[in-house]
Amino acid sequence: MKTLWPWIVLACLGAFHGINPGMGWLFAVALGLQEKSRLAVKRALLPIALGHAASIGVVVLVVGLLQAVLPEYVVRYLCAAVLSVFGLLRLVRTRHPRWVGMRVGFVDLTLWSFLMASAHGAGLMLVPMVLQWPAADAAHYRLIVTLWPQAAPAPMLLLAAVGVHTLSLFLVTSAVALLVYEKLGVAFLRRAWLNVDVLWAAALVIAGVMALVL
Repeated sequence: MKTLWPWIVLACLGAFHGINPGMGWLFAVALGLQEKSRLAVKRALLPIALGHAASIGVVVLVVGLLQAVLPEYVVRYLCAAVLSVFGLLRLVRTRHPRWVGMRVGFVDLTLWSFLMASAHGAGLMLVPMVLQWPAADAAHYRLIVTLWPQAAPAPMLLLAAVGVHTLSLFLVTSAVALLVYEKLGVAFLRRAWLNVDVLWAAALVIAGVMALVL
């Protein structure tokens, strides 16, 4: 069970991100309503997941590189500070950024998802989990492209972490988007939806604390 819990947490974080309307399901529903097509909702889900995965992957890669060149305690304090500050900023500034209109293609929607996940600090929530896994040294990362078959477990673990998280997000986003489009409608957000922005900001601050204590 000790080896399973990081993967369970990654999957739960993916589900949490998938529930957040700002991560893409609301946009997918809006596209479906605009085109009056269930297929339009489904078409939007893959680029949303890919953009989110790219944003998460960038953060995971940066943390992995920092682990390779800096002492562990420096990385932990740095990550904890970034997470806490980002969480507090999200509490103060809750406005969601916008980069595209409603006429979007696959690439546009992927880019939108990447930017939204990055602006919300989605990848930062994975940092406490990333810090639990063994880090490769700097030479490892410089040679990873040419020596992939001989790569140590750390990069493969990081890649798997992104994969597990993204799969969970994709499944939950798909379920919520189709449920809202076909059954609930977006009007229920006015009367039944929680303040996800506050929960999101709190999760970032909690992740910062976890980065120090785990």
